[in-house]
Amino acid sequence: MEGWTTNPKEAIELQKKLRDEVRLVPLQHPPTLVGGCDVSMNRFAISGFAGFVTLTYPALELVDHAVVEDDIPMPYIPGLLSFREIPMLVKAWEQLATKPDVIVVDGIGIAHPRRLGIASHLGLVLNVPTIGCAKSVLTGVYEEPANVPGATASLVDKKTGEVIGMALRTKRNVKPVFVSPGHLITLEEAVQLVHHSVRSYRLPEETRLAHNTVNEYRIRASAS
Repeated sequence: MEGWTTNPKEAIELQKKLRDEVRLVPLQHPPTLVGGCDVSMNRFAISGFAGFVTLTYPALELVDHAVVEDDIPMPYIPGLLSFREIPMLVKAWEQLATKPDVIVVDGIGIAHPRRLGIASHLGLVLNVPTIGCAKSVLTGVYEEPANVPGATASLVDKKTGEVIGMALRTKRNVKPVFVSPGHLITLEEAVQLVHHSVRSYRLPEETRLAHNTVNEYRIRASAS
């Protein structure tokens, strides 16, 4: 990818530069198609699988998917996940015939030390509204939301006091997920969309189905 790097120091500097390009603005129109993406790889593998799913919204019916296998460009480094996964995800995006209006990413948006998690970075690269929906916190502090579906608590940068996301309880007696806007969407819209995308599981259908789809491809390839 043009303008890309696999050098960690250069990647950090690029994050600091790109963070100023992230725009947290209201959606231009209500979404009718939503997407999810994920990357799956075997341990110690040199290649991995990246994919997208597209679902109707709010019905959440699967209408399209695309998965590609590609080389893994760099090892996992906390805070630099986008440089490992986005090159693969871009190739999968190019194969996706039905593009979503909004993408939910299994990862972080602005709730990142340099405000450029994988969801924000992917949104900039694709110029598409993105939401980060992570299973754990990379940075920030929060109080436990009430033990009822839909309850929220602010995720706050403890140094600046800035609200950088929300802990969202999607199911009773289940750990919250951590929602942060990626690009071209507001925090309020991001939380609302994720909340309305939860069905029988803790995670929203966009990322849950993307994870399952990509894993199926990886398992089949490993068995062949």
